[in-house]
Amino acid sequence: MIKVRDRVYVVDDDAIVAASVAALVTEMGIEATTYRSAEEFLAAYNGHRPGCLVTDIRMLRMSGLELQETLRQRGCHIAVVILTGYAETNVTIRAMRGGAFTLLEKPAREGELWDAIRGALRDDAERYEAEARRRQIRERLATLTFPERQVLDLMVAGAMNKQIAHQLDVSVRTVEVRRQRIFSQMQADSLAELVRLVVEADGTEC
Repeated sequence: MIKVRDRVYVVDDDAIVAASVAALVTEMGIEATTYRSAEEFLAAYNGHRPGCLVTDIRMLRMSGLELQETLRQRGCHIAVVILTGYAETNVTIRAMRGGAFTLLEKPAREGELWDAIRGALRDDAERYEAEARRRQIRERLATLTFPERQVLDLMVAGAMNKQIAHQLDVSVRTVEVRRQRIFSQMQADSLAELVRLVVEADGTEC
């Protein structure tokens, strides 16, 4: 399996600040790209994950909070570190409720900023892997026929073979055959694992 490289995106209309953050990230061996506006970033961002977005709150036109919210509306859940010179309570609450990893006051110390970026990258990588697992499970579920999915739903609900056969008006042997295919297609070795897979597939995207 090829490991996808972490990447940090720095969005700040202050060129000096953006360059400083990018230099810190590059020193740590991680690729960094800078953008002078939220609009420029949105036009260029291709959805690469795992990654981290470091953005200022107050910028011309679209703010950092508006950028964060626009990404979420588009279904992009990249980890976000927000920088601000104005750490007002309502701003902090809005940022964290919007899914920001953390919010730091400017000027942030190098160690503090690096710890935040490293933590955000780790968090995003974990969420990215969880999303990938859910997609794989959903792909397996999609290979099941409608009758097999009926059996699966009843299995997960705790029904035994005879109960399933009675409820679906089929033979116990038919239920057993469908169960075998369900375990095979879902790549599960036990009922407990099968239930876990179904629960995980039903989880919301991170």
